[in-house]
Amino acid sequence: EHLKKEWVSPVYAFFNPTLAIINVDGHHAHMFKCSACGCKAKVHRYLDKKDACSAGNMRKHVKSCWGDEMLEATDTAKDVNEVRVKIVGGVLRNGTMMAAFERKGKGKVVYSHRPHTRAEVKGFQSLMKMGQPEYYIPSPETIKRDVKRVAKTLREYEGQISFTTDAWTSPNHRAFVAFSMHLEHEGVPLTFPLDVVEVAKVSNLLVQRAAI
Repeated sequence: EHLKKEWVSPVYAFFNPTLAIINVDGHHAHMFKCSACGCKAKVHRYLDKKDACSAGNMRKHVKSCWGDEMLEATDTAKDVNEVRVKIVGGVLRNGTMMAAFERKGKGKVVYSHRPHTRAEVKGFQSLMKMGQPEYYIPSPETIKRDVKRVAKTLREYEGQISFTTDAWTSPNHRAFVAFSMHLEHEGVPLTFPLDVVEVAKVSNLLVQRAAI
C-alpha cells in the first residue's frame, strides 16, 4: 500500500488497481494486468532492479493496446484519477475517447421513457462492481448493438441451429429454466444464452398427477 502512494503517473489508470506480487526465477516483481476488455496482457516490474519505479514497459503496452491517441491524452491529464474516470472509464462504456470528454449532466434533468435512465445505469454499474472495480460491464448501447448483430447473423445462417434448455432450483428455493442455442460459425462452435425465466409455482395436485 505504501508503494501505491508513489504511483502517481496517469499510465497506472490503464491497469487494474489490484496487482499481484510474484516470484520469477527468484526475483520478486509486481504484475500489472491491463484493464482493456479482452486484453490478457500482464506487465512485470522487477523490484530488485534499478528501474523498479519505471513505468516504461507500461507505457509501451498502453501504446500498443490502447493506441497513440490515448497515450497522448494521458500525458495531458491532471492525475491518474482523471485518466481512470474520464478516459479509461469513458472508453470502456462507449468505445470512443471523444465520448469520454463529452459534456454531461450540466443542464436540466430530463426523464425519458427508456427502461433505464443514465443515473440508474450508473448506479447499477457501481453496485455490480463493488469490490471488483476492474470488471467490465457493457453499456445498454453496446448490448443493443451486439443483439442486432447476432440477430442478423442468425437470420443469414444457412446451417442447423440446436436449442437446449436447463432447469435448476436456486438456494432460495426458486426454480429457473435457461434457454440457449448452439451453432458452428467458420469452424468455431458458438453458444448463445437466450433467456432465463423463473418457473411459475405449480400446485401439488398437478405435480402428483404428473408423477402418476
